[in-house]
Amino acid sequence: MAAYHTVKQGEHLTRIAKAYGFSDYRTVWDHAENAEVKRKRGNPNVIFPGDRLFIPDKREKEEPRPVDQRHRFRVSRKNLKLRVVLEDFAEKPIADAKCELHVDGQVEKKTTDAKGKMERDITPDAENGILVVTDPEDVFGDLPIVIRVGHLDPVDEVSGQTARLNNLGYLAGPFDGRSDEENRQMFLSAVEEFQCDHDLVVDGKCGSATQAKLKQVHGS
Repeated sequence: MAAYHTVKQGEHLTRIAKAYGFSDYRTVWDHAENAEVKRKRGNPNVIFPGDRLFIPDKREKEEPRPVDQRHRFRVSRKNLKLRVVLEDFAEKPIADAKCELHVDGQVEKKTTDAKGKMERDITPDAENGILVVTDPEDVFGDLPIVIRVGHLDPVDEVSGQTARLNNLGYLAGPFDGRSDEENRQMFLSAVEEFQCDHDLVVDGKCGSATQAKLKQVHGS
C-alpha cells in the first residue's frame, strides 16, 4: 500500500527503498510524487531529516513458465559502494596508503590509488565504519577515522556545511563543553579559513559560492 516516509538521520534512498521491499532505489526516487525532493536534494545519498518521500505500491510481475519444471529467477540489484578519499593538509592525494576499512564488523584491507581513493561494496543497512590508516613514513601513524554512512546532510544545511568542513580538516565544531557562541565562532572561523584557502570572498558566511566550492572540494 502506498505511503509517505519521513526521512530520519542516517537514512539514504537505498536503505529506505530496501525497507519497503524495493531492490532499486530509483523506483522511489524517480516517482513523480518525489520530483520536488529530487530537485531540491539532487543526490539520493544526501537527503535531510524531515524530507517526505512518497513510497509507491509494489507491482506484481508475472512470468509464464511451464509446470513440473524448476525455474530460477535472478533479481538485478546494484551494489552500494562506500568511497573514501584521503588527502593531506595541502589537499594532495595520499596515494598507496595501507588501510583497514571496518564496516559493521567486517574488515577489508585496502590501498589507496593514485588519487587517494579506495572503495568497497556495502549493504544498504551498513551505517557504522572505522578507517585505520597506517602511513608508510609514519607521518600519520595509526589514525582511526569514524565513518557514518548516510549521515552527511545537504550542503545548504548548516549541519552539512559543518560536516564537510570537519572532514576537510577545518575545525568547525561543535565541541562539547563549549557555549553556543563559542561553537558559532568556531564555525565562522572555519568558513573564513576555507574561503581564504580557495580564493573566495572572506566573510565567514557560507553562501551559495562557498557552498558550491565546499561541495566540489569535498566531493559530494
